[in-house]
Amino acid sequence: MTSARPTAPSASSAPSSPAHRRRHVARKPVIGALAAAGLLAGAWYATATATTPAASTAADGLTVTNTTVKLPAKFPYLSAGYNNTREWTRTATAVAPNGTLRVAWPAKDGVHVTPLTAAGKRSGADAVVKGTKEVGGLVAHNDGFALLTRVSDSNKWNETAAALVRYQNGKQTWRTRLTGKSSNDTAPLLDGQLTWNGTKYGAYFVVHGAGGFADGHFGDKMQYVSSKGAKMSGGWGWGCSHNEGIALHAEKTGAFTSLCFDDWRSGLFVSTGIGAPDNAPVVQREQCWAGYCGGTYPSRTGDLVKSSSGRYATAFASRGAASAKKNPDDSSGRGWTVKPKTSTHQVAVAFLKNRNTPAGKPVYLTSATGTENVNVRVAPYGKDRLLVSWESLKNAKCANGTCTGTFSGTHFRLVDWNGKAQGADKVVKARLTGDIAVLKDGTLTWAYVPVAPTYTTPLNGASPTATSLSIARLKP
Repeated sequence: MTSARPTAPSASSAPSSPAHRRRHVARKPVIGALAAAGLLAGAWYATATATTPAASTAADGLTVTNTTVKLPAKFPYLSAGYNNTREWTRTATAVAPNGTLRVAWPAKDGVHVTPLTAAGKRSGADAVVKGTKEVGGLVAHNDGFALLTRVSDSNKWNETAAALVRYQNGKQTWRTRLTGKSSNDTAPLLDGQLTWNGTKYGAYFVVHGAGGFADGHFGDKMQYVSSKGAKMSGGWGWGCSHNEGIALHAEKTGAFTSLCFDDWRSGLFVSTGIGAPDNAPVVQREQCWAGYCGGTYPSRTGDLVKSSSGRYATAFASRGAASAKKNPDDSSGRGWTVKPKTSTHQVAVAFLKNRNTPAGKPVYLTSATGTENVNVRVAPYGKDRLLVSWESLKNAKCANGTCTGTFSGTHFRLVDWNGKAQGADKVVKARLTGDIAVLKDGTLTWAYVPVAPTYTTPLNGASPTATSLSIARLKP
């Protein structure tokens, strides 16, 4: 998503306000420039072999094993965020009911979806989804997958459209556009999530108004889609505005649980079934504009974990709120002014009592004011614990909504469902750079490029590329 204002907000968030338009210059995502080309053919995968798993070991059983999978195209593994800060290009790892895996990643010829065995080894050739850009979400099925992505479109902004694509047995069976002229919206960037409850998909993503009441403004959209690709009722056409972070969890019945970071009302809100009205439940107030809020969830996409008792947990990078009050200069009454507690982002875990109600204040896991914390994720770890991970940057310097610093490690910490630490931090070599899949036995698995991070300078120019991925496994 393109940047919010570089200065504190002082105007209305209503779609009719010109001050609420986004600029297109501050965020330059590498994936947005990737053109789609032809499908790679042939039995390339027959010559690809997995390396012997290498372990990155920490105490208390936090042992990450890695299997290498070769790629048939170059993967640009970095993206430029706000003020060109370095971010990991999103990969998505998903597990099918039969235990097999799919990994989605973008390349010049379209989004690739790599099939893997339950052990993380390649099991066939990539499906290259032609004419697509960005991994907005992935659902794995026994016979294929569903991918939330972007495709070319004809509209007043000359921007891409959101689309949900279903592949079965190696072939595309349907492709449904989720934005267009009839709904007066586009999707220049998704920053999205895709979930599946066994009968329908939920796609939650960023939209750009292209006509109608929201012309030229940025909001978010929640669209349900049937197993046959038909758009369904429910959801909404315009919610959080601007949306600086999305989290979504599928439910068997009723509205899917969702969260959004709203820059105008300044904070993290529950949007389950309601979009983003002014009275949406507040999880945490934040100074939520430009990079300060854009870096809360990794690449604007967050994790939402459900417990067996029906509670939820999410984790994010937070500067907290020393004070929060409505902006007197905003005649709409929607705008808030938040003064942050810290100059750098700390690691926070927040809980919901149910799909609609926050449970108390967030729990902070870090406090060093000179350290910036990025790429915060959370995943279930066994029956009653959570794994929280993040990357730390020492000697942090912050300006204009973003921070730089010297990378000092990827941290793992186990916490219970009250946020209480279940041991000290463990620093590991693995990176969590995308969606995490949870296998039936509780094993966590994800895909990443095993390179040493650097956050000392912005990403100017093209991303470096990789031709292999590490498939990580962490068994509780």
